[in-house]
Amino acid sequence: MPKKKTATKNSQITQLESTANELRQIVVDMLLTAGSGHSAGALGTADIFAALYFNVMNVNPTKPDMPLRDRFVLSNGHICPIWYATLFKRGFFEKKLLWTFRNINSKLQGHPHYQSLPGIENSGGPLGQGLSLATGMALASKMDNKPYRVYCMTSDGELNEGQIWEAAMFAAKYNLNRLTWIIDRNNIQIDGYTEDIMPLESLRDKLEAFNWFVLEIDGHNMEEIINACNMAKAVAQRPTAIIAHTIPGKGVDFMENRFEWHGRPPNKKEAAEALKQLRTMKGKVQNAND
Repeated sequence: MPKKKTATKNSQITQLESTANELRQIVVDMLLTAGSGHSAGALGTADIFAALYFNVMNVNPTKPDMPLRDRFVLSNGHICPIWYATLFKRGFFEKKLLWTFRNINSKLQGHPHYQSLPGIENSGGPLGQGLSLATGMALASKMDNKPYRVYCMTSDGELNEGQIWEAAMFAAKYNLNRLTWIIDRNNIQIDGYTEDIMPLESLRDKLEAFNWFVLEIDGHNMEEIINACNMAKAVAQRPTAIIAHTIPGKGVDFMENRFEWHGRPPNKKEAAEALKQLRTMKGKVQNAND
């Protein structure tokens, strides 16, 4: 019996890894079609989005506004191509909308717009604001004694913003244990590497000093992502921060770990090579430390 459970578990992980790989391919196609957008962070967080929407979160694409749904807030709104790709793949809207990304009057703007599409829970753009939105949602969950959870993703570069730390203090003060903050720790921002511009380390020590329960994971390891999110559900007295170490541009060798790809889309030749590399991977995901 244990072997059967292990086999099933491995099959689920493999499927999630394959889904993340497919999401990356969709992102590349979207960016190429639009001729603009942000590549690095969108590709780097695909595994996290796949884990959240296909395993961790309580969402229903046929009932996107159900009161007890889990909420997801994307603070670093510039990586929205991966959010759009995930919502499509999960069944929230039709595929044809993907190819309108960044068009005038499109529902898929370059930064997400609240309720423009089913599943979009916040407007994103100005960095540093998403965690404040998420704390408000989590406080409402606690005050109303409702069981839904709130997940918020931020970049690491936006931790330069003071509002982030105000929200972090607020969440700890009110013991918002239904709040899970996922930090995309990819070490880049638009004008360089985070540790050159505004060093964040020791990030874990900082967050723990603010009375958060903190986990550090490989943001490309599907089991670690899921286990961390599940562990957060068991923390009763504090909010949880998950520092997810990721590779910007994951899966495309000429994009990986290069801050120049923060806000740059691939051209036709680059997109063809990127898709070739991603298709060759066949859903396999290497650890961030490989």
